[in-house]
Amino acid sequence: MSLWILNGSVWNNESNKLESKHIRVSDGVIAEIVDGGTSVDTGSSEVVNAEGKLVSAGFIDMHVHLRDPGFEHKEDIMTGSRSAAKGGFTTIACMPNTRPVIDKPETVQYVLDKAAREGIVKVLPYAAITKNELGRELTDFAALKEAGAIGFTDDGVGVQNAQMMKNAMALAKSLDMPVIAHCEDDSLVEGAWASEGSFSRKHGIKGIPNESEAIHVGRDVLLAEATGVHYHVCHVSTEQSVRLIRLAKSIGVKVTAEVCPHHLLLSDEDIPGLDDANWKMNPPLRTPRDVQAVIEGLEDGTIDMIVTDHAPHSAEEKARGVDLAPFGIVGFETAFPLLYTKFVQTGKWTLGFLLQRMTVDPARVFRLPSGKLEQGAPADITIVDLENERKVDPQTFLSKSNNTPFGGWSLKGWPVTTIVNGKVVWSE
Repeated sequence: MSLWILNGSVWNNESNKLESKHIRVSDGVIAEIVDGGTSVDTGSSEVVNAEGKLVSAGFIDMHVHLRDPGFEHKEDIMTGSRSAAKGGFTTIACMPNTRPVIDKPETVQYVLDKAAREGIVKVLPYAAITKNELGRELTDFAALKEAGAIGFTDDGVGVQNAQMMKNAMALAKSLDMPVIAHCEDDSLVEGAWASEGSFSRKHGIKGIPNESEAIHVGRDVLLAEATGVHYHVCHVSTEQSVRLIRLAKSIGVKVTAEVCPHHLLLSDEDIPGLDDANWKMNPPLRTPRDVQAVIEGLEDGTIDMIVTDHAPHSAEEKARGVDLAPFGIVGFETAFPLLYTKFVQTGKWTLGFLLQRMTVDPARVFRLPSGKLEQGAPADITIVDLENERKVDPQTFLSKSNNTPFGGWSLKGWPVTTIVNGKVVWSE
């Protein structure tokens, strides 16, 4: 199959500006990129006119929850992949805290088979570190790798036992596989949902302290140093965690990290009150000082990439109130417009920086073949209308869920076409 993308605006890192290009796709790869002023013979090829629009390598999200198997009322692989495609994502990596937990080769195979059958983007499954994510017994890492798992994580819960984590890291290192950690000390978070800060003090509720995250980060970078494993920190949200990761990188520990749009854009001071559980997420929204710290960490390379932590829940679940509702918000369909509007449009970041953190860097960290818009690369491509401005309407999401605190925000930079392996899988 052949496809021409004509007159697209492609970011040039050397000149730091957009340049007009035609891109020819053939057999699932980028066959050639030519200057936009060049006359090309499209012949019988499919043609996408991208004039006036950004053309980028497809976005990569290395932290998502598809809820499949077991929680399909929240999301499933089909709806999750469509929501991802609408957000411009061409590759997503799904967490194993499903039911059953992805802790056996056959469950990994279930995800891969269903993604091949019903998904429209590339779905990469993580497998659990411990059986049933209970922290008591390691899973069969070798068998899970053989089945197609790309790394090991007990996301949703932190591995509480240091010896268990060290054993996991040593085993993962022997298999040349990463350990991806949800950093949370359970003894410091029980009975709380909001961060320890001005919001919790104002409302007289128990807060989650920053140390609950940072203690595990500090422990784990020492264990990573001892074992030599590639250690990746999930959804960094605190100033202390950034400081520890920065120090670890400076002394050569093989540690990488990620941050979510909501932790870059919102603090606990933005939470409107105790009635809306769409502001309940894990990690919680931290203080403005923490927000500034994670922004600086992303900008200086301490934090390597942006992820969504797309965490769908049903409206009924979120309607239970902040004490009983589950943690998490959806993120696929708002990620790029949020960051483009609030950071690129305001001059804080270049467009190239945002694209780097959503494409090249996740591909680099997890050794993926995608993430670059160049000849010979997989034809995973996202086209974005940078000028179109509209409000976030959760009722239009392709996800089964619409739990977001960003409803009504007016944003620019909406993806309009998503191409995976040279095939248009979603178009506005």
